[in-house]
This record gives sequence, C-alpha cells and structure tokens, in this order.
Amino acid sequence: MATASLVLTDDSMLSKLDRGLLHVERFFALISGLAVFSLMVLAVVSVTGRNAMASPLPGYVDWIEQAMPLIAFMGISYVMREGGHIRMDIVVGQLRGRLLYAVELITTLLVLLLVALLVWGTWAHFQRSFDFGAPLWSRDSSMDIALPIWPAKLLAPVAFSLLCVRLCLQVWAYGRAVITNNPIAVPLIADAAKQAQMEADQLKAEN
Repeated sequence: MATASLVLTDDSMLSKLDRGLLHVERFFALISGLAVFSLMVLAVVSVTGRNAMASPLPGYVDWIEQAMPLIAFMGISYVMREGGHIRMDIVVGQLRGRLLYAVELITTLLVLLLVALLVWGTWAHFQRSFDFGAPLWSRDSSMDIALPIWPAKLLAPVAFSLLCVRLCLQVWAYGRAVITNNPIAVPLIADAAKQAQMEADQLKAEN
C-alpha cells in the first residue's frame, strides 16, 4: 500500500521548485504505469491469439524489450522524491537534527555523482544506436520484427537526467536543513508507528 508523502512544504522557492518538479515526475510515473498496463494487454492478446487462432502476437518479445525501460526508469525520480527506494536506515535512522541532514547531504552528493555518470554512459549508449542516415534512424533493431532500439535506449538518460535534477534539489534542501534545522522538500524518515498512522489517515481520506 502506498503511504502518504513525508515531504514537508512551505512557501519558499525551494518548495515551489520541488512541487513543480513533482508534476513532471508524476507524469513520468504515469507513463511507467501505462507501460505495465500495456504489457498486460499485449499478454492477453498474444495468449488469446495463440490459443484461439494458433497465431500469437508477432514481435511480442520485441515489444516487451521496448517497454522495459519505461517500467524500470521512468518512475525512478518520483520514488526518490517520496523516499521509496531501498535504504539502510539502521545507522541513519538513529540520527537526528543537523547531524542527520549532514549525513543525508553527503550520501545524496555521492548518489548525484553516480547518477551523473549513468547519464553520461547511457547517453553514449544511445548515440551508438542512433544514426540519422540509417533506416528508421537506427543502427540496431530487435530480432523478431526489427523495431528500432534507440527509442528505448534514449529513455534511460532522460529518466536519469530528471533524477539528477531531483538530487540537485535535495542537495540544496539538505544543505539548507543543516543551516536552518528545517527539512523542506526532502523525504523524512518515519518509524513503523508513524507509517501505520499515515496509512490509516490515507484510508480515511479515501473513504
């Protein structure tokens, strides 16, 4: 079950940028969800065709390959904003106040460096596939129905670039929190009791 957000907001420029970026992240996450739904529809069509007419959907595996980056990468920044990625909170969860925000600042900077390298690497991977002079602008294609692969390869640097923007905002937010002791636009750590209360509040709001 999804829990309510633990991200605090106010009227500062940082919070406004956070909420503006959130609209883009939600759109990307929506695309990812639609990709999952589309794969379900394709599976039904392919199985029905194979059983009813002995003719499965041509290129079913090719379409799955094309949809994988949508599912794997498009929601990554949104989940980062909500604090939904897997974390090791055994140590960090015991910290409080400015010390916690300082540790989060350091780890976020390290993640930002890693993601920036991923943007560079995935963009280079896309460039090796894309060619204006080739048919369908592609130097490579899928094995069954020859779908161009560069659109799927482009999704990775696009999604990682959005994540870089989110991480830059979080670096700003944690740096601000170290100074002011007021965390804005970053996910806060919630214990089990707080998470249970948030889930209960969310159910009440939905009903």
